[in-house]
Order: sequence, then structure tokens, then C-alpha cells
Amino acid sequence: MVLRAPSLARWRFQASVLAPVVLSLLVTAATVLAFILWSTSDLDEQSRLRELKLAEHILDEQRQTIPHDQQSVTIWDDAIERAKLNFDPEWVDNNLGSWMYEFFGHDRTFVLNDENQPIFAQSQGYPVNLGIYDADERVYRRLVEQLRERIAAGAVDAYISGDSTEYPQAVEIATVADSPAIVSIAPIITDSGRLLQPRGSEYLLVSVVYLNVAFAERLAEEYLLTGASFTRQPDRKAANTVLPIMSSTGRIVGFFEWKPDNPGQRLLARTGPVLAGGFVFALALVSLLLYRLWHSSSALEAGRLAAQHQAHHDALTGLANRVRFEEVLGRALIHQRPHDHGVALLMLDLDRFKQVNDTLGHQSGDDLIRAVGQRLKALMGPHDALARLGGDEFGVIHVARGGLADHLELSERIIEAISTPFEIFGGEAFVGVSIGIVAIGDGDIDRREILRKADIALYEAKSSGRNRAVVYEETMDELLQNRHMIEAELREALRRDDQLTVAFQPLYGRAANAVTGAEALVRWTHPSLGKVSPVHFVPVAESTGLIEAVGDLVLRRACELGARHPGRTIAVNISPAQLRNPKFAERLFDLLIDTGMAPTDLELEITESILLDDEQVAAASLRTFRGAGIRIALDDFGTGYSSLNYLKRYPVDCIKIDRSFVSQLEEGSVSVAIVQAMVTLAHALSIEVTAEGVETEEQKRILAQLGCNTFQGFLFSAPVPTGEIEAIFARSELEARVA
Repeated sequence: MVLRAPSLARWRFQASVLAPVVLSLLVTAATVLAFILWSTSDLDEQSRLRELKLAEHILDEQRQTIPHDQQSVTIWDDAIERAKLNFDPEWVDNNLGSWMYEFFGHDRTFVLNDENQPIFAQSQGYPVNLGIYDADERVYRRLVEQLRERIAAGAVDAYISGDSTEYPQAVEIATVADSPAIVSIAPIITDSGRLLQPRGSEYLLVSVVYLNVAFAERLAEEYLLTGASFTRQPDRKAANTVLPIMSSTGRIVGFFEWKPDNPGQRLLARTGPVLAGGFVFALALVSLLLYRLWHSSSALEAGRLAAQHQAHHDALTGLANRVRFEEVLGRALIHQRPHDHGVALLMLDLDRFKQVNDTLGHQSGDDLIRAVGQRLKALMGPHDALARLGGDEFGVIHVARGGLADHLELSERIIEAISTPFEIFGGEAFVGVSIGIVAIGDGDIDRREILRKADIALYEAKSSGRNRAVVYEETMDELLQNRHMIEAELREALRRDDQLTVAFQPLYGRAANAVTGAEALVRWTHPSLGKVSPVHFVPVAESTGLIEAVGDLVLRRACELGARHPGRTIAVNISPAQLRNPKFAERLFDLLIDTGMAPTDLELEITESILLDDEQVAAASLRTFRGAGIRIALDDFGTGYSSLNYLKRYPVDCIKIDRSFVSQLEEGSVSVAIVQAMVTLAHALSIEVTAEGVETEEQKRILAQLGCNTFQGFLFSAPVPTGEIEAIFARSELEARVA
């Protein structure tokens, strides 16, 4: 009893102290829960209203896009000649029917004569019986009559003469073949003003785009509307957001519905476990206060183990850190090399991590590193060791019976896993991974040497294109030394004025010997190495930060030439490092002022890798340059995976068709069709086309027929010094005056 009384008193004291705390926690938890439920409900409602406005915008945009698609073929002399004056069914099928289906996704296309009767019909890319038009003739009739009235009132004549910028068309949402659809009708008129037609005799092009599953899926992917679909009747059982699709007369044609985003519910799903965890943690803390005397020794032991774990593990990912990894590597070099196994060191470095970190924030960067660690951990075998070595760098010690083949197979699986998008804060983050591989042999015992070789292989993986694995070879040491030598000599060359020069390769227009300008190209003549190819020293300059100094030299020489020859376009290649520099634009404009060159005579050539790596910075810089009148050209067009997307999103004046396509041009070659598609696309977007690498008369002839605006290549001239390019300019001016 004597021993129990103090114990009971102690319990009563603790209860009197903790009871208010527990009650406060319960009241606080209830208040927070009520607030979260109200906030998430309001958040979902606001999201629903935003999505409804977005859906209305999408439909309005499609009403404008489809008529705009038609203009690529209806304002065309060839269409008048082949569809009206000399009807050519095959030409009409290829250029009006199949083109509208394959390139723009128009499901049905009809050509109507001046009596509003169909003379051609296609559905889903194939010619069909003209009777298909009659099945929905009542739908088309009202639009045809509206358009004919506008034509009779002089709308076409006003557009052709330039008195009006509005191209006459008739657009409506209607039911075609028992399906909601957008119907657009446009007259086929001249683009040159050469083939004028009596008013009212114009043939008409009818396009039908069904609002069906495929169309909805395309909109869902583009605008991130989950489960979007078009229906005749909304699904009342599904909790979808529904937007009625109405014609201009106010009649409901169908419904556009999608699964609502409900960010509030997602937030609730994420915060609920956190709140529950916090409450549980509070209860555990109270319990800990009650039993701390009995568990003090356990707490001390847990602290010791935690400190030991932290000393050998990365706090962010929970993986082994560099210290622990080097210890395991050292043991592997001594003990873990049985003859029937292969041991390799893999050094991993994420590609484009800096862009994700800078764009989404450091917290997102930390989340991405954790997610990468989890994916890598899932790929490891029972005898493998994985560590985070710091930043976005990881290390793997891989043990496999198959030797090098197994190491490469693991590397491919790692690249594939990391290339899959990461879900970060409700969005997607894209990174890649470069891998350097060193196979550890029986004689390898120097840990630092193995790490050095792995770093060299990793450098090769990054410099050769990234997102790939490279196995270390002894020759890489020599290549690395060669790079260091080139870097040192290039630094010396930049301090002098007698090694680095700028050559100019002339640009020719379509007219005979019409020189429109030149492209500036850096050249390096070393006193002992001789002529050093840009293929060798430009990548070194880019990887060492010297490219900005080299680029400034080329820009200055180009601007000096442009100032002496106004009206000539001088093109200069711009590296990603230059465009990333926030002071580049200021430096460029100062250079234009110093030399007196007109901004409209300067053309900056960029590659899509610049847009891919630094999308926001690139877009802002390009807008600044375009605003000043500087031309922007997209170099090596057609070699990247998303060049078409960039033409729509970025201000581009010119595309340069890569020499890999030009070199294969010959009659009947598939490259002819590819280049034709590029030229047609560019001209449809009011973008000029330059073909580089032209070396034969046949290539020039084909490119001219395809509509290329400018030519460049050894057929005309190799890159020449400043004096020779000025002589070429002078001869061109003299020939132009004589002509």
C-alpha cells in the first residue's frame, strides 16, 4: 500500500494534465475535419465550373479549327482546275479527300458543283457512292444556302480583292448519320487571282467531323479531360460533368461529358491519412510520456541505431549513401568475384533533372529523387547494392552470372523504368538516365580507379546523347585526354586572334544565282594540329562552357558582315548555353547597335533540343527576338520527335530541312514525299523553307518543284572567307541589275 499510493497519485496527476490536452486534440481534430470537408467540396465545385468553361472553349475552338483546315486546299488554283475545269477524280481523292482525312482527321468530304450537287464523296479516307450525300442532304442544304447567299452578296470577291480579310464559310453543329458532327462548307477559290470565277459558280467543299469516340479521346488527351465522350443521351448513372452541344438554332444535338477532376476529393484522400497519422502520433506521444521511465533504455538504443543508420544512409531516399557504397565496393573488389559471376559498377546520373527542379521547385525535385530511388530499388537483385551518391547521382554494384550481357540488360531496364513519366504534385515529370558501366575484373582492387573509370563511361554516355548506357573501354581515357587537350588549346585560341575565324556559306533563292544571304560558320586553324573540325571542338566547347565565347565571336563577325550588306540575311547557329544565359539577349542587341546591323537581317538558327531542355526560357527569349524583328529558324527539321509540335507553339520564321533528307532525294524516293509534306506544312503556317546540303542539280530541281524557298550546299558554294562572300554578294547585285 505504501508503494502504491505514490503510484496512484502520479497517475492521477498525469491524467489531470493530459485530459485537457486530449480534449483539445479532439476538438481541434473535429474543427479541422469540418473545415477540410467544406473546403474540398467548394474546391470540387470550382473545378467543375472551370472544366465547363474549358469544354465550351474546346467546342468553340473546334468550330474555328475545322474551317481553317479547309483553307489549306480550298484557296488553291489547282483545286479549281482539277475539281471544276478539268475534273480529275484521282487528284480530287488524293488532295481533297484523303488529305483532309489523313492530315486533319475530317471523316467525310464532299465536292459540290455550282448547282449544289455532289460530284465527289469520300468517307473515312475512301471514295464512296455519291448517294451518301443525299442521306443527310437536309443538313447540308441550309448551310449551302447560307454560303451561296454570302457569295452572291460579294463575299468571295471582297476576299480575293483584299477588301475583306474574312474568308466566307458556313459552319454548324448538326446530326449527320445519326451522330453529332461539325459540318463546314467552303468555296473553292483562286489563291493567285489568276482563275477568277463568275459569282455563284464556285464549287464547294463540304467537311464533316464526327463528334465520336476517337474525336473525344483526342480532345481528352490534349486538354486533360478524363473519360471524355460525345453521346446522344447523357449517362445518368455515371457521376459525369455534362455539357449540352447545341446548334446555332439552339437545338441540342448531343452531349459532351467527362469524368470530373474533383481535386477536393483527391486532397481529402491525401490529407485524411495524414490527419489520422497525426492523431495517432499525438496519442503515441501521450503514451510515451506515461511510459518514458520504463522505456528510456529502449529510446537510447533506438537513438543509437538511428544515428548509425543516418551515418550510412541517405536521408531523402533511405538508400545507402556514398560512404556505405564505397565500403561495399571495397569489399566487392576483394571478396565478391567468384569465377562464375560477373560484378560491375554502374554509375547513374539523371538527365534533365535540373530543368524539373528549377521548373517545379526543390520539393518536387526531392519527390522525384525519392520516386527514382523506389523504381531503382524494385529492379535490384538479392545480391545487388544500390546507393544515392549525392544530387541526382546513383550507384549500383550489380552481380550477375551472365557477365556484361546481364549488366547491359539491367541498364536497359533502368533506362526504360526512369523514362516512364513520374507523377509529381498531380502533374507529370519527365527525366532520363545516363549510365556508365565498369566490369570489375580479378585484378581490380583500386576502388578510386574503378570509380574514375565509371565516371569516364558516364561522361561518354552523356556526351553521346544521354539516356543511354556506355561500357568503359581503355580508349576512353585517350579520348578524355584528347578532350582536355582540345579544351586547353581552344582556351588559348580564344585569347588570340589568329586561329578562330568565321566562314560564310551563301544562301540562294529560287531565282537563278539570286544570293539572299549567308550562314556564318566557325572555323579553327591550329598552328600544329592544322584545321580542327567543328565536329570535334564544338561539343567540347559546349560541355566546358566555352561555347558562349565562340558564339560571341561568330555573332560579331556575322553582324559586321550584315551591317556592310543590308538586305542580306545572315544566319547564325545559337547553342543552348547561349540561350540559357539571361544576359544573352542584352549582349546580342548591344552587338547589333555597335555594328549597325538591322535586326531584320539577322536569323538565329536553333535546334529543337534547346526547346526540349529549356522550354520556358527558350519561349521567352524567342518572343523577345521576334519582337525586335530578328528571324528564327528551326535547324535540322524532321530529325526530332516533336518538331511539328514546336511549329505550333513557338514563333518560327523558317525551317531548315536536314541534309539527311536532301541527300536521298531522287524521283520516286520516299524522301520526296517526306520533304513535300514538310514544305506543305510549313507554307500552310506561313513559314519559309531552306534546304541544306544540296549537292546535285537533281536535288535542286526536285526541291524547287516541291516549293523550297532557299537553297544551301556545295552545289552552289562551300563556306568561304569574308572577302569571298562579299565578292559573291557583289556579283549577285551586278547580275540582278543587268537582268
